[in-house]
Amino acid sequence: MTKFLITRLVGMLPTALIVGIVTFFLVHLSPGDPAAFFAAPDATEIELERVRARLGLDQPLLLQFFYWIRSVLQGDLGVSFFSAEPVLGLFLRALPATLYLTFASLLIGTVIAIPMGVLAALKHNTWIDNLLTILVLIGMSLPHFWLGMLLVLLFAINLGWFPAQGFVRPEVDAVASLRHIALPAIALGYSSAALIARMARSSMLDILNHDYVRTARSKGLRNRVVIWKHAFVNAANPVLTVIGLTLVELISGAIVIETVFNYPGIGRLVVNAVLRNDYPLVQASLLLTAILIMIANLLIDIGYALFDPRIRYES
Repeated sequence: MTKFLITRLVGMLPTALIVGIVTFFLVHLSPGDPAAFFAAPDATEIELERVRARLGLDQPLLLQFFYWIRSVLQGDLGVSFFSAEPVLGLFLRALPATLYLTFASLLIGTVIAIPMGVLAALKHNTWIDNLLTILVLIGMSLPHFWLGMLLVLLFAINLGWFPAQGFVRPEVDAVASLRHIALPAIALGYSSAALIARMARSSMLDILNHDYVRTARSKGLRNRVVIWKHAFVNAANPVLTVIGLTLVELISGAIVIETVFNYPGIGRLVVNAVLRNDYPLVQASLLLTAILIMIANLLIDIGYALFDPRIRYES
């Protein structure tokens, strides 16, 4: 396992480099001039050039890229054009809120989806299976932002049960934190629950037809033991794969949901940076988000070995 972890961590380096290169050039080649946000509306070209020089944008693009990569390798991700703060500090300040939203959404999706998928497999070709399949298809079809706006309209505006925006840290007020996170987590987690439930159903249908499951039943084991200890443990790896893909989707989907709910996380930070052409903040946020996704995939691979003793990475 140690060798596997070292290999994977080393393999992340070229991936992060490619992400950094693509991010840098996409950001710098996008329409808009950051200097226009600092200069007066009637600024002359000479005044704009002075602003570009102050921001370091007067150098050739390849030279700017070289300076940026050199700074990143030294641990310096740059300074925001607008707040004049280190972008790493801005990212780390917004990271806990996004992680809280992501894992709350994943928890909601997993807790709902796995029992749904297992139940649908056990009740195969019955009305329960058909109903759960319809709910899964609805969840996979609904866009995050549209479901989020519906939840705000119904539960925040009309019923007043939950706040429509904002974020409260759990250590400050646990109850208020749960009320603020409920709607965005449900909006973000419903589609992931649908995907996980679909995979859990398919995997369980395949496992329930194996001989060792029938043998376990013939020995008189309790149905609960047969389903969860013998069947689901062996069906967990495909579900873990989908959970890993879902985690990536949740991190990217958080950008939209945080905008809908005015949630102070990485998503809203990136959106505001893009609107202002804040190049250092956009570049650093996308690079660090890609690294988070790679770490999430690594954790899922480790989870394979924990759920299935037959999987070993030493070879």
